[in-house]
Parts: sequence; C-alpha cells; structure tokens
Amino acid sequence: MKNIVPQIGTLLVAKNWTMATAESCTGGLVSATLTDFSGSSAWFSGAVVAYSNDVKISLLHVPTPIIIKHGAVSEPTVRAMAEGVCKTVGVDVGISLSGIAGPTGGTPEKPVGTVWMGWHVGGTTYSEKFLFSGDRMSVKQQSLQTILERLLNILQKS
Repeated sequence: MKNIVPQIGTLLVAKNWTMATAESCTGGLVSATLTDFSGSSAWFSGAVVAYSNDVKISLLHVPTPIIIKHGAVSEPTVRAMAEGVCKTVGVDVGISLSGIAGPTGGTPEKPVGTVWMGWHVGGTTYSEKFLFSGDRMSVKQQSLQTILERLLNILQKS
C-alpha cells in the first residue's frame, strides 16, 4: 500500500479528479487505507459503507430489481455501486466492493471468498470477480490490495 496509494493520489491530482469508495464486505477498510496518507484530502472525498441492501439502494442508487435478480454480491450490483457513489458524493472516480468474507454466508454459487469489484473511471465502468482464500481478515486484505492495484492500472491507462 505504501507505494500504491501515493501513485493513485498523484494520478488523480494530475487529472484534477476526486474519488470515493462504496464498500460492503471490507467495511471501510479501503477508505481508511486511502486516508492514512497525508494529503489524501486533495483527491479523496468520502465513502459509503453499504453493508445492507437498503443502504445500497437508498444511498448508492442501486436499483432494487438488480438486488432482487442478481443479489448483493454480483457484477450488476458493484457496477451500480461504483456509479452510484460518484453521483452521491459528486466525484469523478468511484470504486466498489461486495463480497462474502466468511466464514459463513457462502453458497455453492457464491462461496466464501467471492468478491465482486467495480471501478467507475473517466465515464467508463469496469468490473471483475475474484475468489480469495483464507480467513475473514485475509479476504478483506486481499480485496483491499486488489482493488487498489486495479485502480492504479486503470488510472495509468486513462
């Protein structure tokens, strides 16, 4: 994280962009990590910890039919979360996560360690599914590392 976050910040400042996070399974870990760095207020605006579906719907504007049809841990949900946090907070870049950190909550279709991530950058929304192993904290840490690495990669190409 020591190298990734400052690079993200530098790229956002260079583009005159700000960002926000929409987190479910990480419970604010991503936003806490981003704000651990001095100067992050120049590019980090805020976060929504949307642990419940009601918060995803009311604050992040995830359409109820998406939650009903696909569930909270799904591609359409994280895409809507990333776009929704941009609207709610008024930023250029939104990142989102929704997953099953465990040890309970998994199903054969969505086992423990399943995490969907979304990135809304420069008007384009990206999403990707991951399957992490380990205990609850390990899944959260792997999610943190992965979402920020991918964000850096997207920003470098934008």
